[in-house]
Amino acid sequence: MKFGKKYEAYMRAMEAELPAVGIKRLKKMLKTCRRSPSSTSAAAAADAASSDRRCTGHCTVCDGSFFPSLLNEMSAVVGCFNEKAKKLLELHLASGFKKYTMWFTNKGDKSHGRLIRQGKDLVTYAIINAVAMRKILKKYDKIHYSKQGQEFKAQAQSLHIEILQSPWLCELMAFYMNLRRSKKNNAAMELFGDCSLVFDDDRPTLSCNLFDSMRVDISLTCSICLDTVFDPVSLSCGHIFCYLCCCSAASVTIVDGLKSADHKSKCPLCRQQSVFPDAMHLDELNMLLSHSCPEYWEKRMQLERVERVRLAKEHWESQCRAFLGI
Repeated sequence: MKFGKKYEAYMRAMEAELPAVGIKRLKKMLKTCRRSPSSTSAAAAADAASSDRRCTGHCTVCDGSFFPSLLNEMSAVVGCFNEKAKKLLELHLASGFKKYTMWFTNKGDKSHGRLIRQGKDLVTYAIINAVAMRKILKKYDKIHYSKQGQEFKAQAQSLHIEILQSPWLCELMAFYMNLRRSKKNNAAMELFGDCSLVFDDDRPTLSCNLFDSMRVDISLTCSICLDTVFDPVSLSCGHIFCYLCCCSAASVTIVDGLKSADHKSKCPLCRQQSVFPDAMHLDELNMLLSHSCPEYWEKRMQLERVERVRLAKEHWESQCRAFLGI
């Protein structure tokens, strides 16, 4: 079965109607582009008799409708995925009075089996839409002999609508791994046997195979300290670092936190600005790493505790000196 038919069958089979990439409609746009005389340049007019005529470079027929339509659909897909993933993980991580309140307001979602099933559906939804976007952009470039599809994908990453960049996808993968540790949930976790945490020369990677067509590998090595991420946070650009390393890179104290970072501060990897204030703590990933390498985690926790006390002490000493005018 071709991917387009597999995609449509999957979206129709979903319990709730969710936003999707309209592959069939976008393909029709590209076919219209092939047939339209205005879509071909003067240089390609000589090939008009060819049955496989394609427009080259910028195309008003496609660019006026294809990219805006795809942009809107991708934004809707990512927004829906992030919202549902956030709600699911909040339900799983809730404690105390908040936990009982959330369980009570979500009467149908009380069993761990249902949480696993919802998480599996969300990960599949994210992956299959990511594949759909890449395939339709590849087809656009093939028809137009251009690289505009790849450029659009880069633009989508800068706009944070590339779903594989979403920190919630990493959190859901860690969520599965955490539930697999529980013996009573092992049978249900067989649904996602390809999701794994791999250590290569002490470098951890969160991996997942996607429909035999692509593979997601999320490096869990902090690019600042070059060690396994501890108390990991994901910046709004999608890159993951240790919390203390992020504070250092953003030139803020651990007391003030990343929300106080200057909007001109740049990501150490992609150099994108204004990525620190919206940084997200990856609690599920933190739990996964703490259980996967307990000895290292205990040692690192002791070092971090000493460092945090030192940084907090320096912060308040500087505040006292500023207050006293010393």
